[in-house]
Amino acid sequence: MQGIRPPILNGPMHPRPLVALLDGRDCTVEMPILKDVATVAFCDAQSTQEIHEKVLNEAVAALLYHTITLSRDDLEKFKGLRVIVRIGSGFDNVDVKAAAELGIAVCNVPASSVEETADTSLCLILNLYRRVTWMHQALREGTRASSVEQIREVAGGAARIRGETLGIIGLGRVGQAVALRAKAFGFSVIFYDPYLPDGVERSLGLQRMGTLQDLLIHSDCVSLHCSLNEHNHHLINDFTIKQMRQGAFLVNTSRGGLVDEKALAQALKEGRIRGAALDVHETEPFSFSTGPLKDAPNLICTPHTSWYSEQASVEAREEAAREVRRAITGRIPDSLKNCVNKEYLMAASQWPSMEAATVHPELNGATYRFPSGLINVAAAGGLPGAGAGVESLVSGTLAHGIAPVSHPPRAPSPGQPNKAEADRDIPSDQ
Repeated sequence: MQGIRPPILNGPMHPRPLVALLDGRDCTVEMPILKDVATVAFCDAQSTQEIHEKVLNEAVAALLYHTITLSRDDLEKFKGLRVIVRIGSGFDNVDVKAAAELGIAVCNVPASSVEETADTSLCLILNLYRRVTWMHQALREGTRASSVEQIREVAGGAARIRGETLGIIGLGRVGQAVALRAKAFGFSVIFYDPYLPDGVERSLGLQRMGTLQDLLIHSDCVSLHCSLNEHNHHLINDFTIKQMRQGAFLVNTSRGGLVDEKALAQALKEGRIRGAALDVHETEPFSFSTGPLKDAPNLICTPHTSWYSEQASVEAREEAAREVRRAITGRIPDSLKNCVNKEYLMAASQWPSMEAATVHPELNGATYRFPSGLINVAAAGGLPGAGAGVESLVSGTLAHGIAPVSHPPRAPSPGQPNKAEADRDIPSDQ
């Protein structure tokens, strides 16, 4: 069968490859790292239907956050794509198996938001125990708490932390960071992670549970820190909720699909779960006005922001750009630092080098979205190199000297997320 993309190059890319930021419009962090080796464009798209055909035809590298999804059908629209870099740790919005089968390396940035996500997780855990959010809301609504009886009423449900058992599902980077923080507050920490090597629990001073059921039975608070894949969708559901201790807490800063929100809402209403805090949701952006959680009591929701700080955001973008640079100037996948399907790509047959192509004008910061006639294609204001040349880039031909070849043999990718792997998170973009 005739393939739609060129081979994975076994040497440097051509002098001026096109790199596209798919679901953002700010390239100011990425451009200083890439501008001497690539043309950087942004698409500001929510789906591949909004991406200009020139990007689909010519882009050899794509940067993306968590707000756009790339299925097999989406990936097949890109004719020359060689590497995808997720600006964040989670990559469940990319069909990694399909990407590997199409010869596309998929990378992530797993380390930049570890501290932010762990801090947020612990903040939500403490909030559930000490009920700060609800006491603040009560005061905003005019509740007075001067007498002991009034204090007892407004602070009802606040609990002591020391001696409580925190159960962590997925002891990756963030899971470990949460465990260390929780111990300082007096939690007894247990965890479940069947993919973690033996002995890690001893080095961290934690207790390991042999099964998920064991963890749920023994936890006063459960915190999720595993990736989302086809094996753990709705890991927390009506059945597993019934295995939890009566009145336990639940915290999720990983991926919304791990929790069956309908089952959670019912458990909150019945008091089987005393309180829950979710930074991630099955449908995002999240709204309290729709979905099964709209009437759920004792619930804290935040808008998938546990990963964010200004420092973490910049670090993630810089590292993502450096990963693209390694792909452009080195060898794929050998030169990549965080390639999640590297083993599969390394096992693939050797690919011929890409022919050098004509260097097209440097137009860093150009924007690509809808084809001409649907919406104007304009340059990014104030970005270096963006200007009148954008039109010629959009309307002209950008020959990259790429000839279609047959697809590599299709086989399951060892890089496909199939376990609660260390961060496994995700954030956790987050």
